[in-house]
Amino acid sequence: MRRIIRKGLAWLAALAVLWGTGLSSEAAARVEGMQPALPAGSSVARAAAGTLSGPEILSPSAVLMEASTGQVIYEKGADEQRSPASITKIMTLILIFDALESGRIHMTDQVTTSAYAKSMGGSQVFLEEGEVQTVETLIKCIVIASGNDASVAMAEYIAGDEKTFVEMMNQRAEGLGMTGTHFEDCCGLTESPAHLTTARDIAVMSRELINRYPQIHNYSTVWMDTITHVTNQGTKEFGLSNTNKLLKMATNFTVTGLKTGSTSAAKYCLSATAEKDGVRLIAAVMAAPDYKARFNDAAALLNYGYANCRLYQDTEQPQLPAMPVDNGAEDQTGLRYGGIFSYLGLNGEDFSTVEKRLVLPDAVEAPVEDGQKVGTLEYWLGETRLGEIPILADGNVRKAGFLDCLKKMAAAFELTASGDGR
Repeated sequence: MRRIIRKGLAWLAALAVLWGTGLSSEAAARVEGMQPALPAGSSVARAAAGTLSGPEILSPSAVLMEASTGQVIYEKGADEQRSPASITKIMTLILIFDALESGRIHMTDQVTTSAYAKSMGGSQVFLEEGEVQTVETLIKCIVIASGNDASVAMAEYIAGDEKTFVEMMNQRAEGLGMTGTHFEDCCGLTESPAHLTTARDIAVMSRELINRYPQIHNYSTVWMDTITHVTNQGTKEFGLSNTNKLLKMATNFTVTGLKTGSTSAAKYCLSATAEKDGVRLIAAVMAAPDYKARFNDAAALLNYGYANCRLYQDTEQPQLPAMPVDNGAEDQTGLRYGGIFSYLGLNGEDFSTVEKRLVLPDAVEAPVEDGQKVGTLEYWLGETRLGEIPILADGNVRKAGFLDCLKKMAAAFELTASGDGR
């Protein structure tokens, strides 16, 4: 009963504000005190600081990254700009799946091969001018057989011409923070000395592709497949063989992709993705001296990562309470988490004792916007703070107007009167 009366008095104070009389300094201080300061900074995925020394490899540039956190476990010459050859096609595939996700294109769309696309040399699937293939078939040709002609055909279908598509590639790379990358074509066949990337940037764009579009593994794990050429010369089958020989190597992990590349300028490159016990790793290798070295280096890095890394992911987040809202049209708002917390341990940590701490104010002040950060869930291992994820408002609450205050006052005093009558 006293709580109801206090609530009614609170709404009287709110009405006083609306009528211009204002709050006393003591009342203002009390309201301010209801909102304790929140910790600065938050992250959905934090990881252990530092990198391991790693194995000896022949490649001059390499990065080993954990996919969910983006934590770099090993690096060597990670930011040295080099020619990527067909590793370029990872960005091409990102843009293809971006277009699929947005609904601008569909897997069953029919794509006609231009004379320019047919003219591509190097690795190709021998598309003929005027030949029609579906988007999905061309994705297979790019991922499995590294088809330069298929890459250009898709670039033209999405952007109208390759030049415009390459501009989109560079914009996408900039958005991912790939500061060491500049693309000149969509397939990596170019001999331009300005067509460059780094091992770190390869890992970054590989992570974007496998995290955002995990369906890529439906194609990158295929060892052999066939397509059908239907041209003026007739119909014939053409075999696709995966250029990623790591798929057939004996390993202690499951290889899931992703892309090879080699030219005389680039030497031998590879972005290898793998999974074991729920941990997904990316090994980016550049300028290996021969094709065997790139696969052996990638395997060594992945083995090293799986021997040393332990991943913690919170799959059972605490239930969140409703959050009281001061001076709002509604008294409270729901809450939701801003993601799933992941942490990569490099020192054999025992994650069975991780402690979770909800950090929330007593109330938030209206107006409240959907997605507004109102608190955090912190993760602690002993005295070590592993990181946090944000807690967000799950809905909008507007600031109460004059009529809202009257209605709430009436409801509060009606409950009070009903209680006295009993």
